[in-house]
Amino acid sequence: MRYAGLPLILLAGAAPAWAQEQAVPGEIVVHTAPAAGAVIDERKWPHPVHTLNRSQLKPNGTASLTEALTQELPGVTQTQSQGNPYQADIFYHGFEISPIQGTPAGLSVYVDGARFNAPFGDIAIWSLLPNEAIASLSVQDGNPADGLNALGGAVDVRMKNGFTDPGGEISLSGGSFGRVEGNLEYGGQRGNTAAYLDVSATHEGGWRDGQSSDIQNFYGDLGWRGDNTELHINVTVAHSALNGPGSVPEDVLNLDPSAQFTGPNRIDDKYVKLAATLSHRFSNTLSMNLTGYIENLHEGLTNGNGPNDTPCGPGPNEGYLCQGDGTVATGVGGAPIPAYLGDNAVNYGQLAENSTNTNAFGLAGQFTNTAKLLGHGNTLTAGLSLDGAYTMYGAVAYDGALGLNSRVYYTPSGAPNPGYAVDEPGTVPTRVGIRNVYYGAYLSDTFDLTNRLSLTAAGRLNLAQIDLHNQLPADPNAAGGGLNGQHYFSHFNPAVGLSYQLTPELTAYAGWSEQNAAPTPAELSCASPEDACTMANFMSGDPPLKQLVTREVQAGLRGITLAPGGGLLTYTLDLYRSVTNDDIEFLQSPLNPQGAGYFANIGNVRRQGVELGLGYEAARWHAYLNYSFTDATYQTQYIVSSAYNPGADPNGNTTVYPGDHLPGVPRHVVKAGVTYDITPRWSIGLNGTAQSSQYLAGDAANLQKPLPGSVVLNLTSSYWVTRRLQVFGTIENLLDQTYYAYGTFSPTSGNGGVYVAQAPNYSNPRSYSIGAPIGVYVGLRYKL
Repeated sequence: MRYAGLPLILLAGAAPAWAQEQAVPGEIVVHTAPAAGAVIDERKWPHPVHTLNRSQLKPNGTASLTEALTQELPGVTQTQSQGNPYQADIFYHGFEISPIQGTPAGLSVYVDGARFNAPFGDIAIWSLLPNEAIASLSVQDGNPADGLNALGGAVDVRMKNGFTDPGGEISLSGGSFGRVEGNLEYGGQRGNTAAYLDVSATHEGGWRDGQSSDIQNFYGDLGWRGDNTELHINVTVAHSALNGPGSVPEDVLNLDPSAQFTGPNRIDDKYVKLAATLSHRFSNTLSMNLTGYIENLHEGLTNGNGPNDTPCGPGPNEGYLCQGDGTVATGVGGAPIPAYLGDNAVNYGQLAENSTNTNAFGLAGQFTNTAKLLGHGNTLTAGLSLDGAYTMYGAVAYDGALGLNSRVYYTPSGAPNPGYAVDEPGTVPTRVGIRNVYYGAYLSDTFDLTNRLSLTAAGRLNLAQIDLHNQLPADPNAAGGGLNGQHYFSHFNPAVGLSYQLTPELTAYAGWSEQNAAPTPAELSCASPEDACTMANFMSGDPPLKQLVTREVQAGLRGITLAPGGGLLTYTLDLYRSVTNDDIEFLQSPLNPQGAGYFANIGNVRRQGVELGLGYEAARWHAYLNYSFTDATYQTQYIVSSAYNPGADPNGNTTVYPGDHLPGVPRHVVKAGVTYDITPRWSIGLNGTAQSSQYLAGDAANLQKPLPGSVVLNLTSSYWVTRRLQVFGTIENLLDQTYYAYGTFSPTSGNGGVYVAQAPNYSNPRSYSIGAPIGVYVGLRYKL
């Protein structure tokens, strides 16, 4: 008998016996991205793999990829820098992947073998994924076949189709904060053809001012299957409009926990993707997988802020607005912008708008041979990949007004709509074309040295070319004027590992691997403190960045055994240690501290830790308990500007020393959950996450009190009224704990801060994004 790891055998207790999935322990799919992966027995794989099936993707009744990742999988945590639950920053082993531009990516995401990371900043926009159409996802590291920028590993998403998911379902749910969700999915097969579709929509008003979410997704798959060949063509269409109030000074939150700092803060994404996969088996041992896709992503950002341009004051420029350095602010044609609201700076505001329009494509081919070698079991996989994109990036800014009470930008009376267009060389407007092409060639072989001992050796060659072309009239002083250029990166990533079956139910493994990441177009275009960037302007002429290389060692145990009462007990132990050379971070500019920054190589970063996992599955019980210890520290001394950190020196700088901890990464995390079938129709469950404190963003030197730890519990229940109709409900944050999902520093009154009428003299620079309070949600699910 073959055994899979912990996540593969856990069954969701939210369904009665007739509705539960069959979890058959056995082979797992180890993806050798970008093409569909080779099937290999997990006992032979020398790296940890964490997998969630379709039932586990609904931790609180409705499907949510980010909630499922963070609620059950060990080593995975999240923060919410934007203050919107659908824009979570995901951490795995201290490596981050975010939907927000400006966050260096440490994880790759694949959907049915096609790269999902957006080409411009390598971000992962979670709201564009049709959650209910996901069949499974796995998180793994140590596999160089994961491709470029998979420093910490990869998230592999597998979608449903008509062959694997026949039947249909309609669900409708809603509850606190104006949340309403609806979903329709249906799959079926007729002869050799099959079809599957999923349509969903979500609206949430939010628990804070300026917080709302509107998401619509469509996914359709058409498949054909012959004796040895299978073809799938699928399309994804998605739109999301997400408003995030961001972090707010603690003094303001103490007066109004629902407050936002400035607004609006809206990100609007429109996404269309057409993909195809073809698999063919030439013989019992030789198979081929081909993947191709084309896609378009348009992202628009609207961001209201305090003023960058304020009244010049007495002197020759009186009556006009001036930039921070005293230079007169100019509009279209170089005309000076008048002080249209008088001499009081608190009345002014600025609106930033930027857009990225990306057309991308990808092709990949992979061969897998499972024929014996020298009489021993062997699995050989080899492949080639090509991913390319062309992005047009533009940014503009308008001077207008900021509401004294709401701090929301608006167009003042008598001003052009939406405000006075800013035309300032070196800042905005910006319009740049970016072309990036990534090539990959990889090889992986798992050879059975004995019936118990397997050796895996792998390697991948990554090549990257990134071209930047300024689209504005030639002007060396203009924003983007120094951008024209070509950047080339190449690296070979090797890996080797051993797995040994101590018993048929217990496997030990150890491995060493190397991964690299090329700087993204967003990072290359914003790498100078003299030309700092904000969310509204990622383009300036900058010095080159070095590529990153991570080297990691891993070791662990995974096993399964019968437990008292006839249940199955699974257990895992994973240990890892990685060092990233020339890590990249987004640093605050010492020349322009008000929200502007730049990307820079900051030296070496070490991430090491331990993960323990237990799972129990019986006829009426499903339970898990996971613990992770993550020690993520800087290993190189460097000086960084952090003007609003109270521990900064008189020049606004802090010194980071080896051993200082990365902000945003809790050292200790415990996740636990239990579901019990009270009757064959009715189940109830409780799950929770407890995590320790973490340092605030902007405190890499660890000078200030950390963000407090938190404990959040969720209660779930479901009842099958009939064999087709289910009622389900969830209470999130059951104990109504006040906790913070993100922390940083912000300017204060008298130190560059926005005027706050409710707290005009606020002086505490600590700024938080508050987590969701208690929320109650109910829903209906009907199986067609």
